[in-house]
Amino acid sequence: MASGRKHKHAQQRAPLYTVEEKARRDATPWTLVQGILAPVQFLVFMVSLGLVIRYLGSGEGLAWAEGSIVLKTLLLYTIMITGCIWEHEVYGKYLFAPAFFWEDVFSMLVLALHTGYLAALFSGWGDTNFQMWLALAAYAAYVINATQFILKLRAARLQAATA
Repeated sequence: MASGRKHKHAQQRAPLYTVEEKARRDATPWTLVQGILAPVQFLVFMVSLGLVIRYLGSGEGLAWAEGSIVLKTLLLYTIMITGCIWEHEVYGKYLFAPAFFWEDVFSMLVLALHTGYLAALFSGWGDTNFQMWLALAAYAAYVINATQFILKLRAARLQAATA
């Protein structure tokens, strides 16, 4: 007896890497660079988040909070530039390769928010409270984007293990 409902079975997705792309990924030094920069950026993010929350809660440590956001943003720019080089070496495109299209799209929002913070800080646009909340918005976008990448790479690892 058919219920008329469609049952979704585990969909077979295209692998994240073809054999050739995996070989290029494993051969390029940019894979290691990304593997180092990502956790460093996350560590700086965690410290900076604490400093921003401390400032918003107590009014203390403004210079430390601002400096940490600038450092986090510079690390973001570095990982984006090196990530574009990595993506080009592996997929032949600097950005928006099909395998990482949506991660790259959301990365643009992350970059825009972090850059907006720097523009606000250095131009004096908005008060300090506004700037800190802008940084928190940038950080929220960063967490979403980092989660996108982690889930994508985890799925690729699981897919490779079953292949």
